[in-house]
Amino acid sequence: MSTGPKSKKEILSGEGLDALHKESREWLNIIAFWKDEARFFTDLLDKEQVKASEYGQMLQYLDKIHETLFDYLAEDIVAHESLLTRLIKGEKGLSDQDFREKHANIRDQMDLFTKDFMEFKKMVFGYAKKL
Repeated sequence: MSTGPKSKKEILSGEGLDALHKESREWLNIIAFWKDEARFFTDLLDKEQVKASEYGQMLQYLDKIHETLFDYLAEDIVAHESLLTRLIKGEKGLSDQDFREKHANIRDQMDLFTKDFMEFKKMVFGYAKKL
């Protein structure tokens, strides 16, 4: 009998589909909030003194990249939710395990993106304090 820590996939396989659906919906809400924050950062960084600074221009560029990544991530989650709907309806040829593996991958992406976006926010606010 193994008493070591379970892998993410082992843990995920024990979760019900309704819990995974709820988590996906939460991710979409988080992304919507991030988009609002990104709009705020765009307004904050859209000042002449920022545009004149190379660092400010870099932050503006990163802000645009984040907005694009939000869209890609949201599209992945919506497609994932669509797969869940088809899985629940019992469509042939779909695998519960494939769905769970994709969910685990999206969870990892969300975790990584959350950390990256927090670092970006720290950079923006640190820069804004110096203006």
